[in-house]
Amino acid sequence: MLQIPSELTIYLRNKTLSVINVHFFRLINNTFPSKAIITSRRLLISLLKVFMCLKRPHGSETLPKGIVTATSDLEMRALWGNHKMNPENQTNLLGMAVGIKQKESVDKIVRKFLSSGFVIMLFHYDGNVDAWKDFEWSDRCIHVSAVSQTKWWFAKRFLHPDIVSEYEYIFLWDEDLGVEHFNATRYLSIIKEEGLHISQPALGRNSKVHHALTRRQPRDRVHRRVYQNIRGTNCTGNSTGPPCAGFVEMMAPVFSKASWRCAWHMIPNDLVHGWGLDFRLGCCAQGKPTENVGVVDSEYVVHNSVPSLGGSARKGNTQCPLQAAKKELHSKKAIVISRRDLEIFCIGTKF
Repeated sequence: MLQIPSELTIYLRNKTLSVINVHFFRLINNTFPSKAIITSRRLLISLLKVFMCLKRPHGSETLPKGIVTATSDLEMRALWGNHKMNPENQTNLLGMAVGIKQKESVDKIVRKFLSSGFVIMLFHYDGNVDAWKDFEWSDRCIHVSAVSQTKWWFAKRFLHPDIVSEYEYIFLWDEDLGVEHFNATRYLSIIKEEGLHISQPALGRNSKVHHALTRRQPRDRVHRRVYQNIRGTNCTGNSTGPPCAGFVEMMAPVFSKASWRCAWHMIPNDLVHGWGLDFRLGCCAQGKPTENVGVVDSEYVVHNSVPSLGGSARKGNTQCPLQAAKKELHSKKAIVISRRDLEIFCIGTKF
């Protein structure tokens, strides 16, 4: 086996994607004598450059050197000239599935993130795009419409890792979140300091909480685990996975660039509501899930638990018996589909 000093290996891994390292080391191991020792950083990087030239994107092999553009972004460009429509340096992305019935909540969320320099991509599950033109920020957002599709359907098809590779963090949020106590700039600073590749804001008081781990702990800035008995599972300091540690919910996940590249490949094409995916996200933590996955308490949201795809959760909402019956039927169908999601996902992700 080719010998490379550990300090050079660490240096190389800081310069490249881990997936490239695997193939790169395999290449140089097959090229050099088994007892060879590489001690020069310059030689190692030169070899890496050669390898990168050889490893072109599939389909681009016949193109001239230097013309290949393997990635893209979501930056809108002016029709004339070579300048951006938004002069700010936007390095983070918010993607959110929205319906016009929740426009008040969406307006508050979008304004918060635009003030922090985010690219905003709205997925319209009700097909109603024109109604958003009343908001002054509408033209600054990217709008994608497909009737009755969920956040994960949109994310799988429009947020390919090569398209969003320019963004440090990708926020994939639901529309029913109260953001009065949330600041995106401070949130980014915290997850960078804490080394969180996958995270979510904690759920504050009056939230609909499905998992104890996501409930806000007011005395903490960040927490990574919970200590209690959860539906028969005794969560202790030795617990290493959901629902005790290394877990975030699907309502408001935040991914680093590297973790999203992994998670995107894990999303099945027929995933609907996302059940089951949250229990496997630890695979994409870029290290130990107990260290790199966490819940941010100091910047938190309120989960209002509005039914998916545009229902209304307001108290006192009156409906005629026929409308109520239809709503109950659709709710039951959604539960069946969600359970099917979980079964399919668990079967497909056995290790």
